[in-house]
Amino acid sequence: MRLKDKVAVVTGSAQGIGRAVAELYAREGARVAVVDVQAEAAEKVAAGIREAGGDAIAVLCDVSSRAAVNEAADAVRAAYGPIDILVNNAGVIRPAMLHKMTDEQWETVLGVHLHGAFYWLQAVVNDMIERERGWIIFTSSSTAQNGSIGQINYAAAKSGGLAMVRTAARELGRYNILVNAVAPAAATEMTLKVRTDPRFADAVKRMPLRRHAEPEEIAPTFVYLASGEASYVTGQVISVDGGGMMVR
Repeated sequence: MRLKDKVAVVTGSAQGIGRAVAELYAREGARVAVVDVQAEAAEKVAAGIREAGGDAIAVLCDVSSRAAVNEAADAVRAAYGPIDILVNNAGVIRPAMLHKMTDEQWETVLGVHLHGAFYWLQAVVNDMIERERGWIIFTSSSTAQNGSIGQINYAAAKSGGLAMVRTAARELGRYNILVNAVAPAAATEMTLKVRTDPRFADAVKRMPLRRHAEPEEIAPTFVYLASGEASYVTGQVISVDGGGMMVR
């Protein structure tokens, strides 16, 4: 088991990529906090992990609230002890063309993706510094590097996330804390609206593999980055996108 006895927080893990990561982390021996704003769905995922022989708890958290993040981090520490792995995965989309985007659409997306990731970084990093070890992984997107029509809020948030990854990797490397990102192209509940938009109908056809991944195909990269196999990898963005970055 590559993650045996490590304590992992996976935000936004009631569904999609986060769920797949939480489940695979548990199979690899981690004690997993299924963190999500959807309490019942998070508990369902955690219960499924326990039924399969893993160790997991569900923790309610609106990541856009610093107070909620701090409370959730305290709950994880109370249950499992210091946090070893943070997966900043929670996300939402509010697509709109830039000239039609509302303040609510802009602020909601940045609040979850950008503020939430920063709040969780600050909630766990002192423990990691004190113990001189830690693994922090962001769920990014090719949108961070290339933009996407109708998603200026999402692109801005994800670009900011990559800036956090690279800056945190520079600051925290001296403490043996590794900070990386995974940029997936997956078929999830969150991306359904964009994936079925006729304006993007040809996008998947341009990908070499000509399909989006299932979340379970994305999760192993998160395991790799949190394992001893990636002990000299930091500040990196790994694209798991069926070759999509090559053709953009």
